[in-house]
Amino acid sequence: MLGDGRAVLIGEHLSKNKERYDIQFKGSGKTAFSRNGDGRAALGPMLREYLISESMHYLKIPTTRSLAVVKTGEDVIREVPLRGAILTRVASSHLRVGTFQYIAARNKKDELEILLDYVINRHFPKILSSKNKALELLKVVLEKQVDLVINWMRVGFIHGVMNTDNMSISGETIDYGPCAFMDSYDPKTVFSSIDKMGRYAYCNQPVITKWNLARFAESLIPLIDENQDKAVKAATEIINSFENKYEEKWLDMMRDKLGLSGKDEKDKFLFIDLLTWMHDKKMDYTNTFCHLMEDEIQKNKNYEDKDFKNWKLRWNERLKTNNNSSEKYLKLMKSVNPLVIPRNHKVEEALNAANQNDLKPFLKLLEILNNPYKKNKDAIEYQIPSAAKEKYQTFCGT
Repeated sequence: MLGDGRAVLIGEHLSKNKERYDIQFKGSGKTAFSRNGDGRAALGPMLREYLISESMHYLKIPTTRSLAVVKTGEDVIREVPLRGAILTRVASSHLRVGTFQYIAARNKKDELEILLDYVINRHFPKILSSKNKALELLKVVLEKQVDLVINWMRVGFIHGVMNTDNMSISGETIDYGPCAFMDSYDPKTVFSSIDKMGRYAYCNQPVITKWNLARFAESLIPLIDENQDKAVKAATEIINSFENKYEEKWLDMMRDKLGLSGKDEKDKFLFIDLLTWMHDKKMDYTNTFCHLMEDEIQKNKNYEDKDFKNWKLRWNERLKTNNNSSEKYLKLMKSVNPLVIPRNHKVEEALNAANQNDLKPFLKLLEILNNPYKKNKDAIEYQIPSAAKEKYQTFCGT
């Protein structure tokens, strides 16, 4: 069993557009799955989830949403007493890979079939008439997860705790405990204090996504085919398609970030060379793309570096094959490269102030993050990375 057992599904809401949403409390007390935990939540981590999930929404990344954070008036005991709070979370559903694993582990095929049909009816009705619904569900969930992790990589988001119980079947980002955004580009970036081996590092997120999908496939084996060998073979083929799908979509994502249209066999080398240079020079991931969009956030002598200038010549040559005006390729770049992200030091400043009953920094940061692709003179201080030398760490809050 994974998870801290502090989430309670209150019910469902059907919108005017006939879209169904789960309403869930997080931190309201013990549940049947709390084990030795208290089921409670502290104000800081709940405000953090509110802030980051709303930011992800405005970054155009599928996510659960935050409806409210309410103080309980009680303390929760962690290393020190902290103010208690409850988050009200909204999601298209809270069904996860772990949900299927939980049912499959009980060897109740009839219950697994009920869950399969419910998920398809709720999220993917187009595959209702498929000859093999379990196999089709695996395909569509894989596509959703590829798209999701591509978006995380696009903005430098590191989830931090990609267990199967934190992979939503609907393809939404869920659970923002130890997440954070990367400043200087390093593919091995890890923020979570408990991720000692870098399992959920930035570069490993696609690998873990595939691993989780393999666990999902295992859960579906009894429903794919009565002949287990045939079921395993069919599921394995789908799981093994992950790398090619991911690479193709990653290349397309990077083309968008650099304003490129069409495809060129040298594109991959162009992208890798830029990222390698960024890593070598410890360049800020977000602000380097801002520089390429002619939105200068900070002066940096590394932009005069010979290797970078040579790379820009290659990029400009590739841009010429677009047959587009600079206005058109810049428009594409500005639609996918945020000017502002939740900078870790700004998030901490806002949460520290909130814990002292001052919500102004939190509300200001939330306002700035609501328009991440729009130039805003008030956002400048929120675009500059932290000058702190010490490594930033995040915690689950349980």
